[in-house]
Amino acid sequence: MTRSLSRVTSFGEASSFAALTSRQDSDRPRTARPATTATSIASQDIVCAITETVLCQICDSQTYAKTVTKIAVFEPTEILFMSSARESKLFYIIQENIPDTTYTFLDRRYWSEKVGHEYVDRLAFPQDVETIKITLGGNYFASCCLAAVLKYIELELDRVFTSHSLRIRFEPSQGSMSIDLSTIASLELIQNLQNAKSKDSLFGLLNETLTPMGARLLRANILQPCTENSKLLARYDAVEDFSTKEDMFISVRQGLFEFHLSVQNTTNHRVRIALKGFIDADKVLTSLILVPTKRTFQYVEQSVNNVIMLKTYVSSIKSIYKALATAQSSLLMTIRELCAPAGHRAIEQLVEETLNEHVTYQTKPLDLRNQRIYCVRAGVNSLLDVARQTYKEANVDAAELVGKLSESHNLNLDLKFDSARQYYISVSASEVKTLPEIFINIYRRKNRIECQTLDLVKLNQKIIDAHNEVINMSDQTIQSLITDVCSEISVLFRVSEAIAMLDMLAAFAELATCNEYIRPELTDVLAIKSGRHPIREKIHTKKFIPNDAYATQQSRFQIITGSNMSGKSTYIRSLALMTIMAQIGCFVPAEYASFPVIHQLFARVSTSDDLEANVSTFAVEMREMAFILRNIEPRSMAIVDELGRGTSTTDGLAIAIAIAEALIESHALVWFVTHFRDLALILAERSGVVSLHLAAEITPDISRMVMLYKIAEGPDTTQFYGLAVAKLVDLPPGVLESAQAVSEKLNEIAQRRHSKSKALVLSRKRNLLLSLREQLLQARNGTLEGSALREWLKKLQDNFVLRMAAIEEETAEMSDDEVDIDPDTVPTGTAQDNFEHPPSQECEGTPGDGPQTAILISSASRESVTDSSSQEMFHDETPAD
Repeated sequence: MTRSLSRVTSFGEASSFAALTSRQDSDRPRTARPATTATSIASQDIVCAITETVLCQICDSQTYAKTVTKIAVFEPTEILFMSSARESKLFYIIQENIPDTTYTFLDRRYWSEKVGHEYVDRLAFPQDVETIKITLGGNYFASCCLAAVLKYIELELDRVFTSHSLRIRFEPSQGSMSIDLSTIASLELIQNLQNAKSKDSLFGLLNETLTPMGARLLRANILQPCTENSKLLARYDAVEDFSTKEDMFISVRQGLFEFHLSVQNTTNHRVRIALKGFIDADKVLTSLILVPTKRTFQYVEQSVNNVIMLKTYVSSIKSIYKALATAQSSLLMTIRELCAPAGHRAIEQLVEETLNEHVTYQTKPLDLRNQRIYCVRAGVNSLLDVARQTYKEANVDAAELVGKLSESHNLNLDLKFDSARQYYISVSASEVKTLPEIFINIYRRKNRIECQTLDLVKLNQKIIDAHNEVINMSDQTIQSLITDVCSEISVLFRVSEAIAMLDMLAAFAELATCNEYIRPELTDVLAIKSGRHPIREKIHTKKFIPNDAYATQQSRFQIITGSNMSGKSTYIRSLALMTIMAQIGCFVPAEYASFPVIHQLFARVSTSDDLEANVSTFAVEMREMAFILRNIEPRSMAIVDELGRGTSTTDGLAIAIAIAEALIESHALVWFVTHFRDLALILAERSGVVSLHLAAEITPDISRMVMLYKIAEGPDTTQFYGLAVAKLVDLPPGVLESAQAVSEKLNEIAQRRHSKSKALVLSRKRNLLLSLREQLLQARNGTLEGSALREWLKKLQDNFVLRMAAIEEETAEMSDDEVDIDPDTVPTGTAQDNFEHPPSQECEGTPGDGPQTAILISSASRESVTDSSSQEMFHDETPAD
């Protein structure tokens, strides 16, 4: 068994970093962490990727599900705890669910509300101070956490923030969809389960962004989709604005780079050049405001790099402002206003007065070194100009030295550069077998020989000295510029956020244009026409078959049956993925789509054993379902795939029925894929239940099976599909013949016993009445009036009469000696729809015993599942009162 060390440290009177405990690694796939310049904590060299302080205070249950999900979204490398929480349940739950993280314990004195408010006064943007303090007034714990983390950065990491330069915002627990870690992994939202490097995930599909800020925003939105209608509608308008204005779209995506007419596909490739001119603005601005307590030459040198990147960033903003000139959507117009030249003109003037006009950020080491040398304008410091001249002459001497060596030894020598060796000489290996003795530090590659001479080494040192002298002389000017910029840096952070949003919206427009996505509507009904799985359709471009979906409260629990490989899992996954896409502001792959705003998304689709935790497939299923049942609510959506197949058929069906009952009573939208055909029959008359199937055609001799991949009404009636699948893998003929004979015999016995219970028929009658009652209540509370209401009631009446007549006819055909079922022998937790319940459970004032009985039995069923399954079998925590 593989074990990985979870680093737990203490920070108190004498800070120490010692591994105190270890825990098992998890098989959960890791999401690709965005690359940063951060190094190990042990080296005391840490750089925050982006300085955005997000404060949250969550009212959670005893399982801390919301807290774990919120923390996991940010993929932290280190989590701070109060020292008194070392043995708390919260610590153990977070440690179990968030792997590969350092846990550091801080003394209680660092968690101070007063200090938190003082940090806000000193570090927050001036215009945000009062708003943040008012918000934190009612969030004591968030203030304490802010104080602790900033004190830790200051004392342990030797970094401080400049005054009024830190982005601080409070993020309420409402306003975003909650997606738990298991759902994130099983739906492959960020990373493909089979291949971590593959782009076959929702993030990989949607990530047409061109800036690091846009990619980070997209990832955060996928993990926390928006639940605010106004924000989503504004994003839809912006994407539609882009999609209908090609010139604006091209200009935005073009940015600083020259537009190339030679590229043929306008909407798929040409426009991709736009935003690539933008560096990672968040990182650059963070580097400017995060200052080490002990200055080093590396910091001084990096400061020069930072101001060069700042110049590139500021000059890039103009092109976006011009590109959005024709924007009409409110969101794009807001972004344009944030990018207006007037907002950052003061910073632009400071940069222009200090830095050389032609300096730009370079990625090659030699080019970047030259840009640092000539970064500051000439004439500012005479000694600086002399040092630059020395640097220039030493570089010329190096080039001349290599030229002379080429002539004297009759070799084609090239002068090369890297950060480690500085200048070195490269010669073709085929040109010389043995180098003259003058060459030292020889390194042989496949086709080249690299070396130096003693004179070249001396020149390298001279160049380094001149470079360092220039950097030190430039430092005062550079630091003065940084100080002036930091006083206005809030403007640049807001522009960076606007650019990130613009990049994400432009990426959505790219996807909508190239993949024929349509704008979704936000309603109370989930209705999709010709919906497609966004990832699968990219893999199967010509063969993918779209499907429809429709769900309301009257059809909130949809049972999906069908043969193996018929597309059931793909169908329900596509619904979940399209829901997420709609709630991040993206268009969706369909001909028409409307969605209700979902506040919680659950997926129970994984079937693998958790070997490391010594938990079987069935135990994993039950643990995940216990979590879902504790947290699901009417505004939730859940997809459940093949529940109960990890245990015996009888137990699996019983548990599936009990859990289905609880899910129906939750009034959430649920898609329930199952191989238990009896489940569809047992719940057939249950209010809110719909049976669907994905059909397959099997020849009479079971020699060939054709998957239709098309959703259809009613339960699946295909026979012997398991045998048909078995024939596809070439099992021995004798085995198949024996299996077919046994299957036919069992099927014959099952047919004789099918639907022969009077109690079952009477229960169906009572459930039909229950369904009628619920529909009449909905009609009373609905908006239909006049002739429309009368027409709907007439159809309802006709349908009820026909179904009741069919049940009466079936009852009349039964003889007294046919098998009956004693309802008292049925354990609590199975479907009440199929058994006659004792009349003692009827409440006064209830029309008939059906409705009230259904509510009581269903309530007991749900209690049974959550309490018995989760507590006794798996020792999970119960929800808080």
